[in-house]
Amino acid sequence: MDEKQRWSATLPTCSPLLAACIGTRGSLTEHLMATGHPFAVDVLAQGNTPVYADEAELLQISAKQPVYARHVRLMLAGEPVVIARSITLDDCRVWRPILERGSRSLGLTLFGGLPGLGREALQFLQSDHPHPLYTLASVHDAQHAPQLTARRCRFTLADSPLLVSEVFLPALEHYLR
Repeated sequence: MDEKQRWSATLPTCSPLLAACIGTRGSLTEHLMATGHPFAVDVLAQGNTPVYADEAELLQISAKQPVYARHVRLMLAGEPVVIARSITLDDCRVWRPILERGSRSLGLTLFGGLPGLGREALQFLQSDHPHPLYTLASVHDAQHAPQLTARRCRFTLADSPLLVSEVFLPALEHYLR
C-alpha cells in the first residue's frame, strides 16, 4: 500500500466540527441524527465481494478470500454525507444476520448494548485515488474532493470480526453547523 495511505490512530487535520464528528467514539448515526436534518440509510450493495488488501490483514484472512459486505450511504436531507462499508467473513453466522437489515442503521445496533460486543480503537485515513474506499465513495461526492477522510473500527462478537469503514464526504460539514 502507498506509504501516505496508511491507517493511523491520529485523526487527520480537519475543521473542529468535522473532527468532533469523525472522532466520536459514540454512534455516528446518533451524531448525524442530532443535526436535526432528516436522516436515512440507502443500501448501495450487499453480498460477497473481494476483500481490500488492508482489510484482509485486519481480518486475518487471505487477500483472495471473499468477504460479505454491506455498502450504504448515510444521508442527511437527501444528500449523501457518509459512505460506509461493513464486512465480515463470507460464511459468518454471527454478523450476516445483523448486516442483513435493509435500510435500518447498523450504528444503532452496534451502540445499542449488544452483550459481548468488543470494539477496538478507531483508525483514520486520508484517502485518495487509488485506495478502494476513495473509489467507492468518490462517485457520491458532488464536490469531487481530491482526498476524503475515512475511519474504521473492528468489532468482535462471539469471536467473529466485523470491520466497519466510513468515508466522510465534504457535504457533511454543511450539516454540522
